[in-house]
Amino acid sequence: MTTSSRTLRIGILSFAHLHAEAYLSNLRNISGVEMIGLADPNLERGRYFAEQLKARAFDSYEALLHEKPDAVIVCSENANHRPLVEMAAAAGAHVLCEKPLATTLEDARAIVDGCKQHHVNLMTAFPMRFGASAIEIKRLIEAGKLGTIYGCNSTNQGSLPELHQAENLPFLKRNWFVNKQLAGGGAVADHAVHLTDLLRWFLDSEVTEVYATTNQIIANGKVDVETGGVIMLTFANGTFASIDCSWSKPGYYPTWGGLKLELVAEKGLATMDAFKQVMTVYSDRVRRPQWAYWGSDANQGMIEEFVAAIREDRAPAITGEDGLKAVEVVIAAYQSAETGQPVKL
Repeated sequence: MTTSSRTLRIGILSFAHLHAEAYLSNLRNISGVEMIGLADPNLERGRYFAEQLKARAFDSYEALLHEKPDAVIVCSENANHRPLVEMAAAAGAHVLCEKPLATTLEDARAIVDGCKQHHVNLMTAFPMRFGASAIEIKRLIEAGKLGTIYGCNSTNQGSLPELHQAENLPFLKRNWFVNKQLAGGGAVADHAVHLTDLLRWFLDSEVTEVYATTNQIIANGKVDVETGGVIMLTFANGTFASIDCSWSKPGYYPTWGGLKLELVAEKGLATMDAFKQVMTVYSDRVRRPQWAYWGSDANQGMIEEFVAAIREDRAPAITGEDGLKAVEVVIAAYQSAETGQPVKL
C-alpha cells in the first residue's frame, strides 16, 4: 500500500517548544492522518500534555520511533534538533523540524545531509509562507504588479520569554529560549529566521551580505542573550531589507508580538500584517485586553504541505536547505554584531 492511499502515522518528538500543542491539533484536522502520540524526555511534561490533549505519551524517543511512524515533528530545544532529526531519519521517518534548524552551521548541514542519506523528507517549520497575506504578496510579485523590489522594512517582534515558572507546574517552564547553549542565542536566533525565509521566497534571491547590531537593554541584565536586534540584508539581486527581531513587546501587550513588512517597489508600496485579523477581548479574569486571532491558520497550511509532500513522494515546499540558509544569516548576524562589520555570505 502506498503512502498516497493509506493512513499516515505521525508523532511529535519533544514538547519543549510551545508550538507543539498547535501542531498536534493541526495533525488531527487532516483526514487520513493518525497522530500516534508524543515523546518527551521530561516525562512529567510529556504526560501532562498527553492528558490535556488526550494523546498517548511514550516514555522515550526510541519507544515512539519503535512504532515505525511515517513521520515526526521535532519540537525540542534548538540545540537538540540534530540528534533527534538524525535518530528519526535513521528510523526512516520523514521530518518536520522546528526553526531555527540548528544552532550551528555544522549541525544544520549535518541535518540536511543526514536526511538526504536516508532518503526522507526534511521540512523546516516556516509557517509564515502559508499565511493568506504572504501568499497574496507572493502572487503580486509573480504577476509583475509591483515591478522591481527596491527594499523592505520588516519586523518580527515578540515579548521577552517568561522566566517565571507556571504556578505549581515547574515542568512547564520553557525558559530555555534565553539559554544561549540551548537556543543558540536570543531574539536574533528566535525571530530573524522567519523574515529571512519570507524575503528569500518573495525575492527569489539569496542573501549576500549581513550587517547587524544587538543589545540587552530590554532584559536589564536578567539574561545572557540579546533581547534586541536590527539586521540589514543585501540580496544578490540588489534588494536590501531591514529586520527588527527584538523581544520588545511589554508583558501587558494584547498578544505575543507579530510580523509585519513594507515592500518598496517600482510600481508602489505593498504592506503586510500577518496577524491583523484579530478581535479585542475584555474579560474579568484577565486584567489586560487580549487579541483573539480569527484569520487563516498558517500552521495548518504548513502541516498540510508536510503531509501532502509525503503522500505525493516529493520534496516539501520549504526544505531543509531553506532552513540552512536561514541559519547562515543568523550566524552571520552574530558575527557582524560582534565585530561591528558587515559579513559576506
